[in-house]
Amino acid sequence: MSWRCQRIGTSAPRLLTGAPAAGRRLVCALALLLPSASSSSLSQLPNRSALPIVDSRIALAQALKGSRAPARIRRSLAIVTVRYISFDGKRHQGQVVVRKDLAREVAAIFRDLEKARFPIKKVVPVVRYGWSDDRSMADNNTSGFNYRNKPWERGLSRHAHGAAIDINPMQNPYVRAGKRLPPGSKRNPRARGTILEGPVVRAFIRRGWRWGGHFRGEKDWQHFDKPGRRARE
Repeated sequence: MSWRCQRIGTSAPRLLTGAPAAGRRLVCALALLLPSASSSSLSQLPNRSALPIVDSRIALAQALKGSRAPARIRRSLAIVTVRYISFDGKRHQGQVVVRKDLAREVAAIFRDLEKARFPIKKVVPVVRYGWSDDRSMADNNTSGFNYRNKPWERGLSRHAHGAAIDINPMQNPYVRAGKRLPPGSKRNPRARGTILEGPVVRAFIRRGWRWGGHFRGEKDWQHFDKPGRRARE
């Protein structure tokens, strides 16, 4: 009776009937050499459910496209890829543009926020909104660099130098003299994404940043900035 051999799982090859006699040695050899789909090899495959949902993945040149910032400021910037827990409870990946010398500590801050499982809606460079801070805030976007003035006054914002980050604007409005930005925002200490004294504020403060919730008079609950030098020639 003719026979062939076949590897079953991780077991040794066994003889099966029905194969022609010619070439049986070659078939047997191939059965021995082919890798088996064992449970251990399957367990090493990547778990797609563990991969982050990508909200932004662009190069710095794309993130700065169309910005009115002078060359000296543009040269001082870097784009930082960060991960965070979004409002859907899943891990997301986004990007924030900041000053080069702040890039490492910004990455560390977002790692602290992810570890604390503080929910952040999204983190996307403002170029996606045509450099409109109003549109970015209305979309509850967390952002860094944007070459713009301070709200309701003259003078460049710290955002214009890549030294500030606004987080979850819709839950953490900027309040001044009865005015509120963005429109429709509301601060509710019980709402997810609201910044309170705790791990979020500590992650920034211990690295030398300021929180707008500590400002006297006006309150910029969404805002963190790093005092110090600005971009130079």
